[in-house]
Amino acid sequence: MDKNVPPGAAILLDFIGGIEAPQGYGTIYGNNQGKLPKPLTAMTVDEVIGAGPGWTRAYGSSAAGRYQFMNATLKGLKKELGLRGTQLLDANLQDRLAFHLLKGRGYDAFMAGTLPAVTFGKQLAQEWASLPVLAATKGGSRNVTRGQSYYAGDGLNRSLVTPEAVEAVLVRARTGNGAPAHPKPAPEAAPPDPNPGGISPTVAVIAFIVLVAAILVAFFVRF
Repeated sequence: MDKNVPPGAAILLDFIGGIEAPQGYGTIYGNNQGKLPKPLTAMTVDEVIGAGPGWTRAYGSSAAGRYQFMNATLKGLKKELGLRGTQLLDANLQDRLAFHLLKGRGYDAFMAGTLPAVTFGKQLAQEWASLPVLAATKGGSRNVTRGQSYYAGDGLNRSLVTPEAVEAVLVRARTGNGAPAHPKPAPEAAPPDPNPGGISPTVAVIAFIVLVAAILVAFFVRF
């Protein structure tokens, strides 16, 4: 994972990438990467954008890379971030671009606790079609129920993971970003010293007994 991606986002992106493209950063839609003249990660941003329409005609979609960037999405990222078309779409760039998409879907607000998991889950499902919505909602083309892809019914997309798995990884993302899952309670204060600065009662008793014994010994020795 690129070093600029924080721990919580890395947990989410590993999860998303593992669902969208289990074969990794070189994947194109339908696992047709073996038909490419060179690996996707050795192609420039402009080369991937240029090849996208042909992939759509040949394979049904332009989705490319570990996070299955659509051609329109990649064009938008290039314009928004000022990418050079000569940059390679390698693993590190893919990670950074996917992190940017996460932030655009509410990552910062979710991590800060101001965006509910259900809402964040829906927004992630709008970005990555293999993820399910976490509650019934109006989808891209029809009403969808919990566990379905936001784009269910379009004839192309479906959810590839359970909503429970998404909810679990959202919890891990938050705790993996430095917040302890179960904060340790503060240590209890020590009870106050009943005899601050003085001699303890036990020591005083022992000293008294020793003194009495010494007086008795001296008395009997004398008489």
